[in-house]
Amino acid sequence: MFIPVNESADRIRELLDRNLQEVFGEGDPVRRRAAIGELWNADAVLYVPPGAITGLDAINQFAGDLRATHPDYVYTPSGKGQVLLNGGRMAWGSGPRDLAVVYTGWDVMIVREGKIAALYVFLDETSDEFQRTSRS
Repeated sequence: MFIPVNESADRIRELLDRNLQEVFGEGDPVRRRAAIGELWNADAVLYVPPGAITGLDAINQFAGDLRATHPDYVYTPSGKGQVLLNGGRMAWGSGPRDLAVVYTGWDVMIVREGKIAALYVFLDETSDEFQRTSRS
């Protein structure tokens, strides 16, 4: 039987927020890659439409490519996130700064030794972004 180690709730919330802002919200590739190195485990996996991405460089590439499709968008968390043992989840919205949110989703994170081991990104199915990525 597998019993996950409890991680700090504050650390998990910090990872949820910082990953949203410093990885997916960061346009500068050097700052983004530095944040990934600080926040993610070396063997981490990112699960996104359309599949799984493994490794820090691949995660950085994906986040940079996504950022390039929406360079003026910001990510806004909806609340402070919810934590359970070694995992957490947070709803968020994205759209141009100071304008209405264009698409929304959820990040569900598994943490190991204070860093992100896995991140599952769920896009709300009603959004155009979900429709765009589900066709990929």
